[in-house]
Amino acid sequence: METQRCKGCKNYLTVPPGQPCSFCYTVNKPKKKGNRLLQQIDGFANRLANNNYYAAPYGQPAAYAAGYYAPQGYGPGYYSAPPPPPPPAAYGYDYYNQQVHEPKRAVLCGVTYKGHPKTLPASITNVRSMHELLLKLRFPNASIRTLTEEESDPTRTPTRHNILMALEWLTKGSRSGDSLVFYYAGHGAHVTDVNGDEKDGLDEAICPVDYSRSGKILDDELHAILVAPLPHGVTLHSIMDTCFSGTLLDLPFLCRINLEGFYKWEDQHSSHVSTHGGRAICISACDDHQYSADTSAFTGNAIGALTYGFTNAVKSARNLTYGDLLDNMRKIVRRAQQEQGIDAPFGSKTSQEPQLSCSTKFEIYSLPFIL
Repeated sequence: METQRCKGCKNYLTVPPGQPCSFCYTVNKPKKKGNRLLQQIDGFANRLANNNYYAAPYGQPAAYAAGYYAPQGYGPGYYSAPPPPPPPAAYGYDYYNQQVHEPKRAVLCGVTYKGHPKTLPASITNVRSMHELLLKLRFPNASIRTLTEEESDPTRTPTRHNILMALEWLTKGSRSGDSLVFYYAGHGAHVTDVNGDEKDGLDEAICPVDYSRSGKILDDELHAILVAPLPHGVTLHSIMDTCFSGTLLDLPFLCRINLEGFYKWEDQHSSHVSTHGGRAICISACDDHQYSADTSAFTGNAIGALTYGFTNAVKSARNLTYGDLLDNMRKIVRRAQQEQGIDAPFGSKTSQEPQLSCSTKFEIYSLPFIL
């Protein structure tokens, strides 16, 4: 089929004309002139692909007549098979098309990397703790999407594709007054920056369970899918319990705070287009050069130090401000460092200090923390 540019964003279409653009959701009309023979062949190929897809077992790639498979990619393409049928409504909603708009929505992602030498069993505990907290804060269970390796539904495995799909669901259709949460527990990484937007020459990234095959998810991608689309009146909180996470959303301002509580906002990515009027806030386990760690100092079982500090600070304090939250989390992390001793992962020159970054500057000891 002849390539066509979107009239809205001018990118090449990745969907057939007549469907919303994957980038700006503009509906483009097909070109009037074209080769009818090629159009007929194209229509036959798509019908054949659809028939073969639904004839295949659920979760398996759909074979074409010639033995080829529909391409597996993020987002639909000209010849991609349609989305798989929705899984059973175990969580009370349609996975792809939630019919009722919920102003409170969350994606919780915990990756344990089963069978990997550097497995992270605490990620499951972290996700459960966050899920419990969000329910207490009146997030509907039906609007909390959980991705872990313990899920029986294949669309809930924390693969690169599934995480990106879940994040698109989180922000798509947001309205003024919505409160969005993205929580991640898993490995973080550094990747060589190729577009020159990082001061240290390194992009930060998260590692899906299939990162060795499908790739990591870069901070640039997280910014594009989570931050850039936020409309006026929408607030996103991202809680990142992972290494090298200080600027993981590429937000323009990072709060630098000392032991006495004095702080200043430091410009990080001022050249980035931030949001469409919404506010994005990232609470990170550590700075970009630091490692995060799990601790058993408080419960006897391993849990992320940031996750424990965050959930306990929110549960125990009333009229909490962002400054109070940051102070409380740092105190809990320091306590874990002291109780576990110098042989713990904390006992290094890069001991973790929770960070706060935002799309706008604000007075951290005045603005109430509200999810």
